[in-house]
Amino acid sequence: MLNRAKTNRIVVASRNKGKLIEIKEMLKDTDIEVVSVDDFYGIPRLVEDGQTFEENALCKARAISQILNMTALADDSGLEVDFLKGLPGVKSARFAGEHANDEENNKKLLRLLEGVPFEDRKARFRCVIAMVCSDGREYKTEGFCDGYITLEPRGSNGFGYDPIFWIPEFNMTFGEMEPGIKNNISHRAKALSEMVKIIKREII
Repeated sequence: MLNRAKTNRIVVASRNKGKLIEIKEMLKDTDIEVVSVDDFYGIPRLVEDGQTFEENALCKARAISQILNMTALADDSGLEVDFLKGLPGVKSARFAGEHANDEENNKKLLRLLEGVPFEDRKARFRCVIAMVCSDGREYKTEGFCDGYITLEPRGSNGFGYDPIFWIPEFNMTFGEMEPGIKNNISHRAKALSEMVKIIKREII
């Protein structure tokens, strides 16, 4: 049986290949063609200076939708630690400095939580996904994943804060978890699953 031609296009406002693959997989049985900003010439890097995940996601989606006159999808996500009153939050990627790497961010977080009892190290990953259509319609979804910050890194899978984010139900960190399991329970997977429902209802 021949595959149906894709009749709609959505551009993902991200250069993260992992995100693109995940979105393509979830929309593979539809008439949606998923493309990346890297598929277009001269798209500038977008500044993420919003105060919330929602502001950043909407800002990126609006900008790319306007530049390309297409439906655009964007996300922003990060880690919120209760003891630190929601930090690192929107600064998750640059918590230890503008050009900090994952290890530096993790070390700073563990240092700030030094001496804090495990039961007080509650945290959650939060993700907001925004979609802006070429006709101006806007949609957003959110996803959460609750856990605790460990005393030290565990596991080498994933990225970012994964090695120090422990999930009670699985008794392991994201860093110890197989990617297939993480991608079913993560904050991004939950937000994306809800957005796919909107796409299938509103776009197709």
